[in-house]
Amino acid sequence: MERNILLIGGSSGIGLEIANQLAKDNNVIVASRNKGELNDSIKHLTFDVLKDKAEDLELPEKLHGLVYCPGSINLKPFKMLKTEDFEQEMNLNFLGLVKVVKALIPKLKNSEQASLVFFSTVAVKVGMPFHTSIAAAKGAIEGFAKSLAAEYAPNLRINVIAPSLTDTPLADRLLSNDSKKEKMSEKHPLQRVGKAKDIANAAVFLLSEENSWVTGQVIGVDGGLSTLNIS
Repeated sequence: MERNILLIGGSSGIGLEIANQLAKDNNVIVASRNKGELNDSIKHLTFDVLKDKAEDLELPEKLHGLVYCPGSINLKPFKMLKTEDFEQEMNLNFLGLVKVVKALIPKLKNSEQASLVFFSTVAVKVGMPFHTSIAAAKGAIEGFAKSLAAEYAPNLRINVIAPSLTDTPLADRLLSNDSKKEKMSEKHPLQRVGKAKDIANAAVFLLSEENSWVTGQVIGVDGGLSTLNIS
């Protein structure tokens, strides 16, 4: 059975890799500000999570999967962050997610068991300097996901992926040369930064019908950074 899977964001980086992998066997819809590098086999809807309403998206009546991809990397010392920076992080990462889920719950519930995948960061579990704003927003996602998973079980499965630094356009500034890449790689037990495919593989697994007994989890895909100390 062909399943309908919606990605909010997904025209580049991790979202694009997820979309491409899913498109082989599913009806994939990407709602994002621009089409980016999406191929024509994937339906694209123009959508800005900060401005538009998910209720207005032209979607099938039944959704089998939802992936919320929008994110940010705003790494600054706390003393340099304004209250507005925290508000922006929350609006994009968390409140945007809440609005989307609230709008789409009816379509997700029309499926026998829909799967929802959200994204956090390794910095929620492991305290890191300069991550206060993004860790706060992503931490909200983790708490929200677990509570939502409990409330909507068994009809919805809801899981979170918490990556470490991944080589995507979003992280260009942190990985802009070989020296930076080497330094960041050395922080990870597996001695490299993540690739979009690493994170996408986990998302596709969580969305799969074969994965029907995993919900309410925060899964670290982080090269061992959150659990291993090899220094």
